[in-house]
Amino acid sequence: MFVLAAIAAVVSYRHMRELALAHGEDELAAALIPLAVDGTIVAASMSLLGASRQGLRGGLLPWALLIISSLASIGANVAVAEPTVIARLIAGWPSLALIGAYEMLMCQVRQSADRAESGRGTLRHETSRSEGPMRGSFTSTSSEGERALQRRAWAWATTIAHEQGQLPTGAVIARQFERSSRWGRLVKRAGATGELG
Repeated sequence: MFVLAAIAAVVSYRHMRELALAHGEDELAAALIPLAVDGTIVAASMSLLGASRQGLRGGLLPWALLIISSLASIGANVAVAEPTVIARLIAGWPSLALIGAYEMLMCQVRQSADRAESGRGTLRHETSRSEGPMRGSFTSTSSEGERALQRRAWAWATTIAHEQGQLPTGAVIARQFERSSRWGRLVKRAGATGELG
């Protein structure tokens, strides 16, 4: 995948540089413009990856920048081609391959992080079961100390929601309070229904 991305990056860079020179940019600008376009793709993808690791969707700006810069990269590559369908497909392919390879890599990183988090949540859940009644059960048998922790977790989640525009996932809440993912989901559900004040 890295070799594919490297080949695609070099060819895409050359096409965008050629287009910039053909439209009156000087050597320095022509050398930097392709880096700005593909760099925006990388920056937006990294932002989305960071949000995914926190259990968030990433927001409008990174998605918009990813889509716009991807279209700009493909469009610039197609624009330097001869005006035939085959020439345009050939010219556009390196940019499409670069974007695709990078996004496949990001998907693998996200899935790896999700699997690691899932494993930690299962381990915490099994540990809490072996210690006695399951933590995070919202029944009348919950201790006051546990209920207070659930309220603190919900207050933390609503603070994050005000700052970032959406509630964190149950897994993120659980990780913050060192509990199982199930506990975090129960906190989120109970908070949303008003059980936690």
